[in-house]
Amino acid sequence: MQVALLNNLRAGRSGSQVSRILAFLNEHPEVLHVETESAGALADAIASIAEQQVDLLVVNGGDGTLQHALTEILAQRALERLPLIAPLRGGRTNMTALDLGAQRDPVAGLAGLLQAVRNGTLAERIVPRPVLRVEFDHGRQVQYGTFFGAGMIHRAIRLTHRRFPTGRTQGVFGAGLVTATLIARAAARHHDQVLQPDKVQVLVDGEPVPQGEFLLLIASSLQRLFLRMNPFWGSGPGGVRFTCIASGAPRLAAAAPGILRGQPAPFVHPEAGYTSANATRVELRLDCGFTIDGEIFPERTDEVVTLTTDRRISFVRA
Repeated sequence: MQVALLNNLRAGRSGSQVSRILAFLNEHPEVLHVETESAGALADAIASIAEQQVDLLVVNGGDGTLQHALTEILAQRALERLPLIAPLRGGRTNMTALDLGAQRDPVAGLAGLLQAVRNGTLAERIVPRPVLRVEFDHGRQVQYGTFFGAGMIHRAIRLTHRRFPTGRTQGVFGAGLVTATLIARAAARHHDQVLQPDKVQVLVDGEPVPQGEFLLLIASSLQRLFLRMNPFWGSGPGGVRFTCIASGAPRLAAAAPGILRGQPAPFVHPEAGYTSANATRVELRLDCGFTIDGEIFPERTDEVVTLTTDRRISFVRA
């Protein structure tokens, strides 16, 4: 089995951890290793291994690194055949790797993967997941990832990047602190620049969501987000786990704890402005910016974003 590692050296981890990964790879020359200085440079990195018939692609970086890799593989078809994909917890935020149950230490995770390859137990680590297909710019752009957020989420991520220094504090710690602050302020109806409602037309499997202004619009194909949050409680067979909260939704402070656990109170229902569904297709007409796995996509006037899950990945727990 050919194993390859995409190694984003600037994914937010310390220099000592980068050195540990490189030292480990020096002891394992059987691993095809490609280094990159940024997530945006992954296209060239993936192209360099395209002819190697990779069976297991290990991604050492955060959610943004994985998002770029998935887009290159699925949208740009950079690899002739789809390999198993194993995300390491090597970045500032690692929601996908965490959801799969990856080890905290990426070196230990990589060592475990190689041991599983040697002893024939890799199949026990496979975790199938759908991935979000995000189409926008009048269908000219397609991105793949595991988390989508519009409006407030987009602005909150930009706030996190401004308020916290580069490094792990921009990850779960910073995101958790900002999330807690935003929930408290939203519950108190403090609609500041970040929390301002966004006018969005929402179609869930062709059915319109009647409210026209929303505080929150998120979608994911994961089972849990960071800090073990699971703000999805809808039914349906679709792979797009989607939740939106209208700006006039009542009793937000009381609703928030149950929503974050995916176990909302009885008063949390669509007629009150709380909508959640497992959809096949979600269409959003909006003017606000959005994020895919922490990567920022700026505002476009009268943008239409379509969310589906047309591909399923065999992820591997590292």
